[in-house]
Amino acid sequence: MSDARIPDDDGIQPADIRAVRGEGRAELRALLRAQIDIGRARRESPAPPPAPPSPPGHRPGAWPTGSSPPGPPRDWQIPAPVWRAAARHYSNQTHRPDQPCDCGNCPSTDTEEN
Repeated sequence: MSDARIPDDDGIQPADIRAVRGEGRAELRALLRAQIDIGRARRESPAPPPAPPSPPGHRPGAWPTGSSPPGPPRDWQIPAPVWRAAARHYSNQTHRPDQPCDCGNCPSTDTEEN
């Protein structure tokens, strides 16, 4: 490896490599393994921060004291016949747009006045 290929900002200088080579293969191998570990540490994301502590008196899975779960959705309060008429109207408009609607909510075309 030439001295020109080693960047100056990674902590290893060409003089360091020459000195380690003079000490033997084991020292060079240890230095390079340490550099690999440093590189891996840079790539890996740090551990996530610990979760904040629960408020005092909190029961896991329970609603906070003084509150209650939300009620049923507003869609559940619509009567079934209205849902069926709306679904039939949508189906008529989608699949038979050229025919008069028979959903029960649309005014018929023969009773409309011009």
